[in-house]
Amino acid sequence: MKAIVISGKGKIALKDVPEVAPTDKQVTISPKFIGICGSDLHYLADGSVGQSVIREPLIPGHEVSGILDEAVVVNDQTIPKGAKITVHPATFGEPQVNLPDQPEIWPNGRYLGSAQYLPHTQGGMVTKMAVRPDQIRLVPDNVSLETAALAEPLAVGLHAITLAGGVKAKKVLVSGAGPIGLLAAGGALTLGASSVTVSDVLDAPLQRAKDLGATDVINVSQAKLPANTYDVILECSGAAPAISAAFKAAALGGTIIQVGMMLDQNIAVNMSSINGKELTYKGSFRFKDEIDQALQILSQNAAIKNVVTQVFKAADYAEAFAVAKDSNQSAKVLIEM
Repeated sequence: MKAIVISGKGKIALKDVPEVAPTDKQVTISPKFIGICGSDLHYLADGSVGQSVIREPLIPGHEVSGILDEAVVVNDQTIPKGAKITVHPATFGEPQVNLPDQPEIWPNGRYLGSAQYLPHTQGGMVTKMAVRPDQIRLVPDNVSLETAALAEPLAVGLHAITLAGGVKAKKVLVSGAGPIGLLAAGGALTLGASSVTVSDVLDAPLQRAKDLGATDVINVSQAKLPANTYDVILECSGAAPAISAAFKAAALGGTIIQVGMMLDQNIAVNMSSINGKELTYKGSFRFKDEIDQALQILSQNAAIKNVVTQVFKAADYAEAFAVAKDSNQSAKVLIEM
């Protein structure tokens, strides 16, 4: 079978790999569309993502939609062979008594397409893969497989919204109009935010936010964010200047959720507003079960599918990865296996 394989910094190829050998606790699926995530781009550019270093060939991809190769029972529901499905990419780690409802941060968890541990957890850019039945999610009839590949990254944004206590009737700022930011904005709009403003330093991603239905967009390379305005801020850039700006833009008693991953280094961030405005600043990591809500929202809000800007055949992986790292050209880029 074929797979896209990253073997180190700058090393990627479409290769023949051994046929999948599922255990008696797994089912096989045929991935059809797989999103290229920022972590996939880092694995190729740097050979690593934070502390996760490629030490053996890695099949990337954790944003997977595809076809079920065999019938399976999930939560007392039989999902038939040939059904459209997506996959929850996590294997949660060691339960923590003091954190029973936060499995996404339990230690020693695994994630599809990750080099964190040896052996690496292989991902979805492959023609066949094996997953546990509990990872399978049935895609709604009115959602295409291309759109279903957005369920995982949309769930990341929805998890941040959950941590913020919801967005209904609130003024929301999404800082950073990359794929996660755009999907978080789409989720906030669908969930009843009174307004959703999106900020970025580039006009092309902001135009995509407009097309998605954002109430307003702000190019922060040309204008400052209004002070003391937003009830909820979803900070999706991970950039120090944007984080500082979020504290000034937050309304009295507002909540800032840090969605964008930051480098492990000392950075200067101005948090002086946190006391006088009694702000809540909270980190967000992946998601728990919001992929189920993500599929519902994709079914409800057809505009979100436009976050997919390009689809490339597997043989064109080099061009796909090149386009995916250029945010002027692309939002979410998919590989079609």
